[in-house]
Amino acid sequence: MICVAVTYLIQPGQEDRAAELFALVTPPTRAEPGCRFYLAHRSLSNPRQFFLYEQYDDQAALDAHRNAPHFEQYVKNGLFTILESRSPELYEPLGN
Repeated sequence: MICVAVTYLIQPGQEDRAAELFALVTPPTRAEPGCRFYLAHRSLSNPRQFFLYEQYDDQAALDAHRNAPHFEQYVKNGLFTILESRSPELYEPLGN
């Protein structure tokens, strides 16, 4: 399994649009065969900051997600256009 954790800082005034885009990308992402978990969060102390936590079966499933039409539409052509910064990290679980 591979886990993705991303912190996003959205441009001022674009917070509601970011929340809309996360809401749009979530259902088709959760329906992907290799997606185990996908949940966006919004900071309680800074409404411009979002945190995304994802789990995929393997790197192939993550790659498929990043090449999906909904990723292109809502992330590459949506969220990425209103970002101030983005800090992604990949993780693997330690034992079960």
